[in-house]
Amino acid sequence: MPLEDPTTAHPRPPFPEQEQAPPGREADMQPLADHGEESYVGHGRLQDKVALITGADSGIGRAVALAFAREGADVLCSYWKEDDDAAETTRLVEEAGRRCIAVPGDIGERDHCRELVESAVSRLGRLDVLVNNAAYQMSHDSFLEIPPDEINFVFRTNIISM
Repeated sequence: MPLEDPTTAHPRPPFPEQEQAPPGREADMQPLADHGEESYVGHGRLQDKVALITGADSGIGRAVALAFAREGADVLCSYWKEDDDAAETTRLVEEAGRRCIAVPGDIGERDHCRELVESAVSRLGRLDVLVNNAAYQMSHDSFLEIPPDEINFVFRTNIISM
């Protein structure tokens, strides 16, 4: 079977103009993101490990959750508000034959972060891997336009949570 050229295997720009209100929905993207659903094959490198992945509902976090599941890990999927996206990540992980627990909440809250770890240990039996993937970013023409509440949220999510 000939190998497909990876430089031409996927959609190429220009992509259609699109904008979503944050946090956005993966299912509304055009083209849809590739998380390795059709291409990634695991080799058991994380067999029976447990991973907590923040921001695992979509994007890179979903791709990591799927890859870890195909490598044999159970996953606690931490996410903010995107219930539909988290349900899809859960479906993909479970389809790979692994357990997935999706837990919504704000990782900028210290108590929530503690609860995530406790939930992984109590519901999945242990915690072996932490992937700090969650992040928040908005674009502005000038930093002077960034509302103070947004600055606080960005630092709580992207820096303080870790």
